[in-house]
Amino acid sequence: MKLTLVDHPLAAERLADIRDAASPRQLFRAALEELGTMLVYEACRHYPTTEVTVQTPLGPAPARRLAHPPLLVPVLRAGIGLLHPALQLLPDAEVAFIGVARDEATFTPNEYVVKVPANVNGRTCLILDPMLATGGSLTHTAELLVKRGVDTTILVVCVLAAPEGLQRLEESGLDLHVITAAVDERLDERRFIVPGLGDAGDRQFGTTYDPAKH
Repeated sequence: MKLTLVDHPLAAERLADIRDAASPRQLFRAALEELGTMLVYEACRHYPTTEVTVQTPLGPAPARRLAHPPLLVPVLRAGIGLLHPALQLLPDAEVAFIGVARDEATFTPNEYVVKVPANVNGRTCLILDPMLATGGSLTHTAELLVKRGVDTTILVVCVLAAPEGLQRLEESGLDLHVITAAVDERLDERRFIVPGLGDAGDRQFGTTYDPAKH
């Protein structure tokens, strides 16, 4: 597993807004999108390109374009907040959806929706999930993609990560590259990231989601 920490003053500014419990929902969402743009930008730093020629007003010029669009995989529901900035940068990308809810008693991931192409062999996948806490949901999502045929490094974009989650991803043996704005201190007894930012889904949408009731 590879880890990239995006240490930039503008990223730090947006992260401060996201962490602040006093930030209203509108500010939280806006800061999450802006930080998400920076993280996706960094995640695509080494994305493969092809050489092309474009016509400028004064003549032909060599240029580069993305070799092929990636597959964006937001982990529901918090990952929705990172989908818009990813699509702004990668408008031709396809989107798969994976819904995973954490069992609050066992802290294990419970899958409740999967909308992924049957075969994604050779595709670059970019998982979007704001919080890397225990690593259970991310490991589950990455393993599902590998079973579907992904055989390249899976990019993981998250706002915050806990050491315990990073260790779990490392121990999974999966080929992952995690891009995040911060690695926090630890998980508490409820497996929330400390100091963290609370529940990213609740702070975006103002509601809790219980898949057992749907």
